[in-house]
Amino acid sequence: MRKLNNLLVTGGCGFIGSAFIRSTLRSGPSVKIVNLDKMTYAANQHNLDGFHEHPRYRFIQGDINQQPLVEKLCLEEEIDAIVHFAAESHVDRSIASASAFVEANIRGTMTLLEAVRQFPHIHFHHISTDEVYGSLGESGFFNEQSQYRPNSPYSATKAASDHLVRAYGQTYHLSTTISHCSNNYGPGQHREKFVPLMIFNCLAERSLPVYGKGVNIRDWIYVDDHIEALWLILQRGVKGEVYDIGGDSERSNLDLLHLVIKLLAEETGEPPEKYHKLIRFIDDRPGHDLRYAIDSSKMFHAFGWKAKISLTEGLQKTIRRAVHLLNRC
Repeated sequence: MRKLNNLLVTGGCGFIGSAFIRSTLRSGPSVKIVNLDKMTYAANQHNLDGFHEHPRYRFIQGDINQQPLVEKLCLEEEIDAIVHFAAESHVDRSIASASAFVEANIRGTMTLLEAVRQFPHIHFHHISTDEVYGSLGESGFFNEQSQYRPNSPYSATKAASDHLVRAYGQTYHLSTTISHCSNNYGPGQHREKFVPLMIFNCLAERSLPVYGKGVNIRDWIYVDDHIEALWLILQRGVKGEVYDIGGDSERSNLDLLHLVIKLLAEETGEPPEKYHKLIRFIDDRPGHDLRYAIDSSKMFHAFGWKAKISLTEGLQKTIRRAVHLLNRC
């Protein structure tokens, strides 16, 4: 078991990073977390409401590209591991302008690795995406041996950061692990992402934009299942290894939207037709990958892990939280 008394979490005010911090601070008295977040548009301090004054939590607003700051925190806080969530992650934004993605995802990861070179006892875990593998056809699955074939500026920058983590581990003998995860969803996700966009647009009676014919397929995982997998990798993952994390819940975008509408109608008591009539098919985005699907068998054989929360259950939790938030406003 890896020593994990003091963690530096990057991007901890984002959707997945904040879920990791909440879970860790709830789980027991031993782990202290330092959250380094630049607070870009996708970060939200409210994701950590109730934890800001926690005795084992410290927030630092700062950029992962500030190497002296990262090194200072590693030294002062006696950091054992860096859990690297911080990234620009929205594909559409990367298509419009890639420069921020290069700065955060490539240069930012390199800066963190350069800091770890000064403290080689620190374990570095890099959270990546299944999008680095490109697009699947109608059959097959991505696994840890899949070829990298990124098709968007976002996935290309994540692929580059993966390669940097591997290269620094090999060249400088650092302790590193990498995980690739399928599409996350859950309460608190930024509204530019597919699931919250559709939920909140339904509730506001705004159009529901679907790229192309809605046939693109994604594997969906509830964020809490992802966090559980990350903790297993942090504690027991083998130095230099890659682990792929999937939810075993493939749906086309249109099928997923229909399920969201069904569950939302059940929650609100509104007729599903009220939401169905809002669906609008729009021009497909450039380089839109057809299908993602992950083989998580390595996670199961190594740690006994598999996703527990079904897509229906996870969406119900997500929808109830969204309705509650709107009713409270």
